Amino acid sequence: MKATVERATLLKCLAHVQSVVERRNTIPILSNVLIEAKDGGLRLMATDLDMQVVETVAAHVDTPGATTVSAHTLFDIARKLPEGAQVELAVANEKMTVVAGRARFSLATLPRDDFPVIAETDLPSSFSLPAATLRQIIDKTRFAISTEETRYYLNGIFLHVAPGTPATLRAVATDGHRLAKIELPCPEGAEGMPDVIVPRKCIGEIRKLLDEVDGDVELSLSASKIRFKLGNAVLTSKLIDGTFPDYSRVIPAANDKLLRIDRKSLAEGVDRVAAIATSEKTRAVKLALGRDKITLSVTSPENGTAAEEVSAEYTSPEFEVGFNYRYLLDILDQIGTDIVDLHMADAAAPTLIREGDSSPALYVLMPMRV
Repeated sequence: MKATVERATLLKCLAHVQSVVERRNTIPILSNVLIEAKDGGLRLMATDLDMQVVETVAAHVDTPGATTVSAHTLFDIARKLPEGAQVELAVANEKMTVVAGRARFSLATLPRDDFPVIAETDLPSSFSLPAATLRQIIDKTRFAISTEETRYYLNGIFLHVAPGTPATLRAVATDGHRLAKIELPCPEGAEGMPDVIVPRKCIGEIRKLLDEVDGDVELSLSASKIRFKLGNAVLTSKLIDGTFPDYSRVIPAANDKLLRIDRKSLAEGVDRVAAIATSEKTRAVKLALGRDKITLSVTSPENGTAAEEVSAEYTSPEFEVGFNYRYLLDILDQIGTDIVDLHMADAAAPTLIREGDSSPALYVLMPMRV
């Protein structure tokens, strides 16, 4: 195998594929990237056995062939080569030679035949989404994905079609403390798709790829696998084998107290009073709701107290409620409007947070005792 590729092209491609590779591997071949040189370009592939990413790039191929080499090592080399360099990759005697200008590297390889591949079979359900829409779906929900491995079925985004007239595509994530949901018109071809839970790592990798893609993303899925085709990259991932809980039961429908407040003022106020919250036990911020204002306060046994008054629209009876300030700030970060609506019932009931009644996204936040 012998091929020449521009350094910027190689670096961009390696940045995508090497991030799938785990830093610590007990199986040596999983630390490697598969490089195939064919007429017209290079095809690079990496996998962790649960997820696989493949990307093709333009290159001048002198001798077709294939090998595998350490993904992180090759990425570090490409990163440190001078801009504009032409990189020659050549394989002989179980070694890959990387030459760029006066720099020369000789890297150990492993046989291409040992590299595990997730079969690229056709998947029964297929539809397309604009890249901007998929970015919105991910950004509005992924912060609420659980990291608790014992509740593995919450370690991803639940994607499903909700029946109705018309049907809608819903994405939901929750960790039991907060919930994020976004609902969009059902794309053509998605009707009849299975309900799936897309793993957290897959979500993170596809989000990185979306930063560099415009146009449409093609999604194909079965009950056990999902595939994204975007630009020159194809990402295939296994899905979480589990049942997502009935999230509709925790979305309040009868919260009768409406707090309407400037999103930036609330976020900045919460952030300021939380400056004294330095431990797990003091993450609660108390909201004391009064006529057209709220008072934010935090009490820390170690550091003292902090309070700030923020103007707001509120005409219901006065009461107090507490929230984990980090969870509240996470939700406020996703609000795209100047004004945010908090629909409340009492100090023990979940709070519904929206940009407005017509917003495709909504958030639910469980209260804390304060």
